[in-house]
Amino acid sequence: MSDVSLPGETLPAVHGGAREARTPLLLLAVLAPVLLATCVFTPAGRLNWVLETGPGLIGIAVLAGTFRRFPLSRWVYVCVFLHVLVLTYGAYYTYALTPLGHWARDTFHLTRNPYDRLGHLAQGFFPAFIVREVLLRRTPLRPGGWVSFLTGAVCLAIGASYELFEWWAALLLDPAGGDAFLGTQGDIWDAQWDMFLCLCGAVLALTFFTRAHTRSLERLLAREAA
Repeated sequence: MSDVSLPGETLPAVHGGAREARTPLLLLAVLAPVLLATCVFTPAGRLNWVLETGPGLIGIAVLAGTFRRFPLSRWVYVCVFLHVLVLTYGAYYTYALTPLGHWARDTFHLTRNPYDRLGHLAQGFFPAFIVREVLLRRTPLRPGGWVSFLTGAVCLAIGASYELFEWWAALLLDPAGGDAFLGTQGDIWDAQWDMFLCLCGAVLALTFFTRAHTRSLERLLAREAA
């Protein structure tokens, strides 16, 4: 099943019901104890945990608030689940001190803990499917160049906006807290790398996984029609 199987006009509205709620509720049931445990026992401090996981928590709240009138495909809900796990792991230790990043640094002889690079790659990869689905369902645009271009542009804007948020948050924190939150690890080009990797994540998502996303979206429309 390919992208072109979607109709050429604005897609029909879908309403959130019990059947569509099963997958996001199951994922939330798995995620909730993880969030609670990491928040309570984080060695990096709860303020840092809140700052790092905040975007994910806000995203979950928005998806829950709009579910009944605008449920998303199951593919998107799984992507949100995975993205929040990436954020939570980084928040628990701080990105510069994650054991997984230390392992990668030592194994591949890197100069820094690379987990924050992975986090910003995910910042573009997973939200790309949300942006793409909103464009396909709320505009007359169909799968193709313009949808891909706009999806990448929005993801890059998200990455740039997050860098501004990090800057402002760091200015309000004490120096130690600000350094832990920014996680630059001495790299003067850290913000530029973060935005670039966010764009790379969106490009990877659009290049390799649009058909999987489209199939999930088509199943959502088929269930609504049934």
